[in-house]
Amino acid sequence: MTAPQRRSWQDIRDILRGQILDRSYRPGDKLPRDEDIAAALGCARSTVQRAMQDLVDTGLVARKRKGGTRVRPDPVTRATFDIAVTRVEVEATGATYGYELVSQARARTPEAVVARFGLKAPEEMLHVQALHLADAAPYVFEDRWISLASCGEIEAVDLSRQSANEWLVHHKPYSRIDLRFYALQADETLARQMQTAPGAALLVLERTTWLEAVPITTVRSVTRPGHQIVAQNEA
Repeated sequence: MTAPQRRSWQDIRDILRGQILDRSYRPGDKLPRDEDIAAALGCARSTVQRAMQDLVDTGLVARKRKGGTRVRPDPVTRATFDIAVTRVEVEATGATYGYELVSQARARTPEAVVARFGLKAPEEMLHVQALHLADAAPYVFEDRWISLASCGEIEAVDLSRQSANEWLVHHKPYSRIDLRFYALQADETLARQMQTAPGAALLVLERTTWLEAVPITTVRSVTRPGHQIVAQNEA
C-alpha cells in the first residue's frame, strides 16, 4: 500500500484560498483553529501556520493573537516580492556574474539599523559589504547587517566565495519582510563603487527580514541607473 503523500504548506494555502474565493468562508468569517485545520487536512500545525502567514501576506485574511483568523472584509491586493539570488538574476539576463566581497566584520549596529530591526539597543552583528557584477560592470552594491543570534553559522561561510545574499536565501526562511524603495544621489564613494557620475540618481532597495520576532538581516542594495524591479500579483 502506498503511503499518503504529505501535504505542503502551499497545498494547504491553496485549499484555504479556494474556500475563501468560492465563499465557503465569507468576508468577516472566522476560520477554524490552526490545530483543527491541521487535523482535518492531515498535516502538521506548523504547516497550517505557514500557509496562514502567506494568506496574511497576500491580504486575504487577518490574524490576531488570541483573536483567531478571519477573512478580511476588505481584501487587500498585494504584489508578491520574492527575494532573488542575485547571481541567478544576473545570469538570467545572459550576462556573466561576478562577485567581490568588499568588507566583513563584527560591529555594533548603528542607530539606523537598530531602528530598522526595532531593537531596544545596539547589538553586535556581522556587517558585510559586497559588490555584485554583470559582465564585469557593477550591478548591485550591498551594505548588509546579519544577526548573529539567528545566523551565527554564517561566520563559518567563506563570504569571499559565496555571497551572503545567496546563503541567506537558501538557509534562512523568513516570516516577515519590510521593504523600502527610494532614490539617492551618488556621492563620490558610491559613484566610484558603481562606476557612475557623482550626483547620478540610484535606486535603493532596503529590505529587512525576521523569523517571527527574531531579526535575520537588513540590507541596503544600491543599483546602477536603469535598474528595474518587477513584482507580480498571483491570480
